[in-house]
Amino acid sequence: MAYNKLKTALAGALVLSASSVAFAADEKPLLSGASASMLANTCAGCHGTLGASAGPATPSISGISAVYFEEVMQGFKSGEVKSTIMGRIAAGYSEEEIKAMGEFFSKQSFVAATQASDAGLAKTGAKLHDKYCEKCHAEGGTSAEDDSGILAGQLTPYLRFTIADFKAGDREMPKKMNKQFTNLMKKEGDAGLEALLNFYAQGK
Repeated sequence: MAYNKLKTALAGALVLSASSVAFAADEKPLLSGASASMLANTCAGCHGTLGASAGPATPSISGISAVYFEEVMQGFKSGEVKSTIMGRIAAGYSEEEIKAMGEFFSKQSFVAATQASDAGLAKTGAKLHDKYCEKCHAEGGTSAEDDSGILAGQLTPYLRFTIADFKAGDREMPKKMNKQFTNLMKKEGDAGLEALLNFYAQGK
């Protein structure tokens, strides 16, 4: 009898201990039984701790808009956004889980990558950003408030690969982006694109 009571008490203590580790004070378990932070931990292998990527070509997702995160994940899940592995990964999450992860990452601080850039090209890139990109990627590409991706401080190899996908038609550009990007390439060409990349590489 005493043994059974002890076993029950130990089991209860283990459950409480596990709960305190798994969930933050303000987190509630989802229908799947996981918390937002637990789900976010599954992204760390590629996107870094709390979404701050160490690269070389995987984007940082910390601090991005929850709406943007959800849109991209749903695009991966449906196949609308082409990918190598993200389509299979996104398919494993429910709508509720994707939404929870988006909210989680939107509350993290974006960590700009430390990388080389050409000051002269960056100066030109700043002007081109103001002309072609600022309306959707506000505050020099640092803001997530426009529900667009953060550009400033993202790893340059990632931005190069993403732009290549857009140019090749492997990923569809939003209408506004398509218009501005087409004008940029017509007037500035690849040199203008390189200037922009150097500007974003500075992370500010």
